[in-house]
Amino acid sequence: MASRRDTSLMNEAPTSVATAEILVGTSGYSFDDWVGPFYPPGLRSADFLGFYARHFPVVEVNSTYYRIPEPKMLAAMEKKTPEDFRFVVKLNQAFTHEQSRDPVLVRRFQDVLVPLKDAGKYDGLLLQFPWGFRRTVENRRHLAALREAFVTEPMWVEFRHDSWLTAGLEPSLREHRIGFCGVDEPQLPGLLPPLVMATTPDAYVRFHGRNAANWWGSPDTRKTGDRYDWDYSKEELGSWMQKIARLAEQSRRVYLFFNNCHAGQAARSAKLMQELLRQQGLLG
Repeated sequence: MASRRDTSLMNEAPTSVATAEILVGTSGYSFDDWVGPFYPPGLRSADFLGFYARHFPVVEVNSTYYRIPEPKMLAAMEKKTPEDFRFVVKLNQAFTHEQSRDPVLVRRFQDVLVPLKDAGKYDGLLLQFPWGFRRTVENRRHLAALREAFVTEPMWVEFRHDSWLTAGLEPSLREHRIGFCGVDEPQLPGLLPPLVMATTPDAYVRFHGRNAANWWGSPDTRKTGDRYDWDYSKEELGSWMQKIARLAEQSRRVYLFFNNCHAGQAARSAKLMQELLRQQGLLG
């Protein structure tokens, strides 16, 4: 486990009672190294999601980032969850990292969403861009083109480079109906600080961990997941209480997803976040 950094915003208390529904979950759920830390030993991978849904009301589907599956895959996932369970789907890397606007790929990806929409469990798309996707005229046009390609979809964007943090960002996102995804990640040059914005009715935050030592590791290190090897402390998550309360005052829903997926730490952190939110009266 990576060592924790000190934080200067520990134990901030919310200023008022939340009004939004706050949904806490993880970025993906199907990880073999969660068996033991979260999933019971001997649990079949086919039963992971059903077990997960007993603990969390929402999941961020990450597998769609790596490949565009057949719709039947998400149909099978949906059937393993209760009626009130929610899904957010990560857009495929062809759109965010390879900057494709291929109409054929757009239609294929839209087809993937149909089973979740038909079940009433689909809440929107996450667009996570790489650090190299900086604020340029070309990249702004690409983002606008993706908004147009998926014009009917609720959408949030996660930037990894702080060049996007200009005075015009918030009004521009509102104009294009794009939600801002806040992040908790290492405070390294070029990365985003822990800012939040409510630019659409539903707000969004992703918790990546604060593993500064391995964030810019070698490609082999990244493949092992060590970038996300971080076990959040109560104090670190407590520093988010005031920000979350502020989002809840301004939003219909607030999604909090944990992406520190190494060895089940995301599930443990998400459970800790739920407990802290209950203690502050922000979660029922």
